[in-house]
Amino acid sequence: MAEDAWNTKDPEKVCLAYTIDTEWRNRTDFINGREEVKAFLYRKWERELDYKLKKELWGFRENRMAVRFEYEWHDHNGQWYRSYGNELWEFDANGLMQKRFASINDMPINEHERKL
Repeated sequence: MAEDAWNTKDPEKVCLAYTIDTEWRNRTDFINGREEVKAFLYRKWERELDYKLKKELWGFRENRMAVRFEYEWHDHNGQWYRSYGNELWEFDANGLMQKRFASINDMPINEHERKL
Protein backbone atom coordinates (compact mmCIF):
# COMPACT_ATOMS: atom_id res chain seq x y z
CA MET A 1 0.00 0.00 0.00
CA ALA A 2 2.89 2.39 0.71
CA GLU A 3 4.29 1.79 -2.77
CA ASP A 4 0.90 2.42 -4.37
CA ALA A 5 0.31 5.58 -2.33
CA TRP A 6 3.72 7.08 -3.13
CA ASN A 7 3.28 6.28 -6.82
CA THR A 8 0.19 8.52 -6.88
CA LYS A 9 2.56 11.45 -6.23
CA ASP A 10 -0.27 13.07 -4.25
CA PRO A 11 1.16 14.71 -1.10
CA GLU A 12 -2.34 15.31 0.28
CA LYS A 13 -3.07 11.56 0.19
CA VAL A 14 0.38 10.26 1.14
CA CYS A 15 0.77 12.43 4.24
CA LEU A 16 -2.36 10.90 5.81
CA ALA A 17 -0.43 7.66 6.45
CA TYR A 18 1.74 9.52 8.99
CA THR A 19 1.02 10.75 12.50
CA ILE A 20 0.45 14.47 13.05
CA ASP A 21 3.82 14.62 14.87
CA THR A 22 5.72 12.19 12.61
CA GLU A 23 9.53 12.38 12.58
CA TRP A 24 11.51 11.84 9.38
CA ARG A 25 15.08 11.83 8.23
CA ASN A 26 15.20 11.80 4.46
CA ARG A 27 18.76 12.05 3.18
CA THR A 28 19.97 15.17 5.00
CA ASP A 29 16.50 16.60 5.65
CA PHE A 30 14.97 16.37 9.11
CA ILE A 31 11.20 16.71 8.86
CA ASN A 32 8.78 17.03 11.77
CA GLY A 33 5.02 16.77 11.49
CA ARG A 34 2.52 15.91 8.81
CA GLU A 35 2.43 19.44 7.37
CA GLU A 36 6.21 19.44 6.85
CA VAL A 37 5.90 16.00 5.21
CA LYS A 38 3.29 17.39 2.83
CA ALA A 39 5.47 20.40 1.93
CA PHE A 40 8.50 18.14 1.45
CA LEU A 41 6.57 15.83 -0.89
CA TYR A 42 5.32 18.74 -3.01
CA ARG A 43 8.95 19.91 -3.46
CA LYS A 44 10.16 16.36 -4.12
CA TRP A 45 7.73 15.65 -6.92
CA GLU A 46 8.21 19.06 -8.51
CA ARG A 47 11.89 18.12 -8.86
CA GLU A 48 11.66 14.34 -9.45
CA LEU A 49 9.61 14.04 -12.64
CA ASP A 50 7.91 10.83 -13.87
CA TYR A 51 8.71 9.25 -10.49
CA LYS A 52 8.11 5.48 -10.25
CA LEU A 53 8.78 3.56 -7.00
CA LYS A 54 9.28 -0.12 -6.10
CA LYS A 55 9.46 -1.17 -2.41
CA GLU A 56 10.39 -4.51 -0.86
CA LEU A 57 9.76 -5.57 2.73
CA TRP A 58 13.07 -6.46 4.37
CA GLY A 59 11.85 -7.39 7.84
CA PHE A 60 9.48 -6.52 10.65
CA ARG A 61 8.90 -7.01 14.36
CA GLU A 62 6.15 -5.60 16.55
CA ASN A 63 5.57 -2.02 15.38
CA ARG A 64 8.76 -1.66 13.29
CA MET A 65 9.53 -2.46 9.67
CA ALA A 66 12.54 -2.24 7.38
CA VAL A 67 12.16 -1.86 3.63
CA ARG A 68 14.48 -1.48 0.68
CA PHE A 69 13.43 0.50 -2.35
CA GLU A 70 14.42 1.84 -5.69
CA TYR A 71 12.80 4.50 -7.78
CA GLU A 72 13.44 6.17 -11.11
CA TRP A 73 12.87 9.75 -12.11
CA HIS A 74 14.28 12.51 -14.27
CA ASP A 75 15.11 16.13 -13.64
CA HIS A 76 13.99 19.18 -15.66
CA ASN A 77 17.05 18.75 -17.91
CA GLY A 78 15.98 15.23 -18.90
CA GLN A 79 18.68 13.39 -16.91
CA TRP A 80 17.33 10.10 -15.56
CA TYR A 81 18.27 8.67 -12.16
CA ARG A 82 17.73 5.47 -10.25
CA SER A 83 17.63 6.07 -6.51
CA TYR A 84 18.29 3.22 -4.09
CA GLY A 85 17.75 3.14 -0.38
CA ASN A 86 16.60 1.65 2.87
CA GLU A 87 13.96 2.87 5.27
CA LEU A 88 13.25 2.11 8.90
CA TRP A 89 9.63 2.65 9.94
CA GLU A 90 7.93 2.78 13.34
CA PHE A 91 4.13 2.78 13.70
CA ASP A 92 1.79 4.02 16.42
CA ALA A 93 -1.06 1.97 17.95
CA ASN A 94 -3.43 3.17 15.18
CA GLY A 95 -1.16 1.95 12.36
CA LEU A 96 0.07 5.39 11.34
CA MET A 97 3.77 5.83 10.73
CA GLN A 98 5.33 7.91 13.47
CA LYS A 99 8.99 7.59 12.43
CA ARG A 100 10.62 7.20 9.02
CA PHE A 101 14.38 7.17 8.56
CA ALA A 102 15.59 6.93 4.94
CA SER A 103 19.05 6.58 3.47
CA ILE A 104 19.10 7.17 -0.29
CA ASN A 105 21.70 7.17 -3.06
CA ASP A 106 21.15 8.43 -6.61
CA MET A 107 22.74 6.94 -9.71
CA PRO A 108 22.52 8.74 -13.06
CA ILE A 109 21.24 6.40 -15.78
CA ASN A 110 20.44 6.67 -19.47
CA GLU A 111 16.78 6.55 -20.42
CA HIS A 112 17.25 3.16 -22.13
CA GLU A 113 18.54 1.71 -18.82
CA ARG A 114 15.23 2.29 -17.03
CA LYS A 115 13.62 -0.82 -15.60
CA LEU A 116 10.60 0.51 -13.68
